[in-house]
Amino acid sequence: MILCNRCKKRPAVVFITAMNGGTQKNEGLCMYCARELQIPQIKDYMEQLGITDDEIDQLSEQMMELVDGDSFEPGGASTVLPPFIQDMINGASDPKSGKSGGFGSLFGSAFEKSESKKKSDSKKKDKKLKFLENYCTNLSRRAEEGKIDTIVGRDREISRVVQILSRRTKNNPCLIGEPGVGKTAIAEGIAQRINKGEVPFNLKDKRVYLMDLTALVAGTQFRGQFESRMKGLVDEVRSEGNIILFIDEVHSLVGTGDSEGSMNAANILKPALSRGEVQVIGATTFAEYRKYIEKDSALERRFQPVTVDEPTVDETFEILKGIRGHYEEFHRVRISDELLRECAVLSERYINDRFLPDKAIDLLDEGCALAAIESKDLAEYDRKSAELDDLVEKAGEMEDEDEVDFEKLATIKADILRAEEELEYAAKKKDSARVSEENIARVIELWTGIPANKVVGPELQKIAHLEESLKKRVIGQDEAVETLAKAIRRKRVQLSKRRRPASFIFVGPTGVGKTELVKVLASEMFDSTEPLIRFDMTEFMEKHAVSKLIGSPPGYVGYDEAGQLTEKVRRQPYSVILFDEIEKAHPDVMNILLQILDEGKLNDSQGRNINFENTIVVMTSNAGSADKSTGVGFNKTTEDISKERAMKGLREFLR
Repeated sequence: MILCNRCKKRPAVVFITAMNGGTQKNEGLCMYCARELQIPQIKDYMEQLGITDDEIDQLSEQMMELVDGDSFEPGGASTVLPPFIQDMINGASDPKSGKSGGFGSLFGSAFEKSESKKKSDSKKKDKKLKFLENYCTNLSRRAEEGKIDTIVGRDREISRVVQILSRRTKNNPCLIGEPGVGKTAIAEGIAQRINKGEVPFNLKDKRVYLMDLTALVAGTQFRGQFESRMKGLVDEVRSEGNIILFIDEVHSLVGTGDSEGSMNAANILKPALSRGEVQVIGATTFAEYRKYIEKDSALERRFQPVTVDEPTVDETFEILKGIRGHYEEFHRVRISDELLRECAVLSERYINDRFLPDKAIDLLDEGCALAAIESKDLAEYDRKSAELDDLVEKAGEMEDEDEVDFEKLATIKADILRAEEELEYAAKKKDSARVSEENIARVIELWTGIPANKVVGPELQKIAHLEESLKKRVIGQDEAVETLAKAIRRKRVQLSKRRRPASFIFVGPTGVGKTELVKVLASEMFDSTEPLIRFDMTEFMEKHAVSKLIGSPPGYVGYDEAGQLTEKVRRQPYSVILFDEIEKAHPDVMNILLQILDEGKLNDSQGRNINFENTIVVMTSNAGSADKSTGVGFNKTTEDISKERAMKGLREFLR
């Protein structure tokens, strides 16, 4: 390693030839000493590169690391050193030139006016954007390249965000909404609008970058490294002046890089955010916003909240129409408008724990994948295409041989012509591949366990003949069977606007078939007894047993565990719920059942809304069976006496 002739510490990177009294002397200087000697060419070159006095020491340390590292090879400056230093080392000095020993040839074309300006500008720009390019994704560039899906709708939210971005200070919108409603899509939509010029004049030159917090934190082993990166990024954004940072999951700023005695990312950003020097678009959910950002009032006041609501079914249909082309091109299938509407309607009806439009898009995507996998025409086209490629490759190899077998080559050429015709025919057939409603129904069955024939198919036919099916398996309970079938038919055709479950109380002595009728009903409705959710109410005799059904309240053991009833219904929205021997349950448990039967909804301990609309609720009781009185009068039959006992027993505990 050649050290600097002046300081004897740093590696020499600038080599000059000086004439001293007719004697030619070669010297090697480090960057620091060359700047200290105020060599004019070095000074000008540093200014063009944007290197300050403070950065020269850092550059010298990097040179030491490069030279001392394992990758150093003698004479290998072209692969190790930075480009501008390579130019200086490779430049030849001319002893016949002026007093500084040939600096014109030393810097090559750097001082040619037109070229030098372009090169220095580009190098300066590259250096200025090193943090943005390393730790962010350029959404504006992705929009230019067409790598972002078309954004449909959300005009109100986008115009509100644009309005906030146009403010002088505190111009930082924060998109708040449930997971899957399209918060990230709004930021991508703004990048697309800026690219198309569909924004106010003051935003036309803006560029949108997606901050990657993982990349910022990765590799920061020592104290101060994360803060240095974060400050460098903020300074870079401030100096550029036309950068909008998009931070997805903005609540993760709170605590990122936090350690004893250091500042986290949020505290580094706060001063720049309040002065309007850095523009940020944040995105987070209601729960995280409340948990992390609202607690930090200083951070909260720097963001302007923009609520992103879940779109309606009609708005989701328009969104699906806008992105249909991307999925048709990827899966090579055709999607009709009717199918798009079915995706929006069915996802809203059967998938209760997610939000539109995300669940509708996922349903469409997986339905397209299922249709493409099962399409024989697509498989045939791919096979023919691969066969043609093999034949063309084989023909090319034969033509390159020294001795060509023309007979064999002619056979292959004939096979190529035949394969091209078959491929053309297969291409016409593959264009007819379409996504059907059955594909969507099967995906819903995989996700929720709801049988596909309930989503589309002969469910109404099954309900129409429910009485006959039940009477074949339950003998002697015709009145109960007929009442049960009529109530289920009324519920399924939705004569009432109130979305309540079909509910029944089966009362009678032990052994007459109450529980058996429920099992047969589950088997007939769902082709198996798996959707039967059974609770023995003798386990719910204490008041605190309510927590078993809906989950424990905050602060109690088991809060993170879901309730038995709410979790099962959330996983299986189409099911039969059996509460056996309800007279044994505590009255507070009965209050929970009252809410289910009246509203068709129930909130669990986590605050999730569980929908019982598509369930069938059956309660059994043997109330009155302990009463052995025969009744008064001679005209009462055994059946009438039994009914009176049952009604009397029900009135005693259902007050």
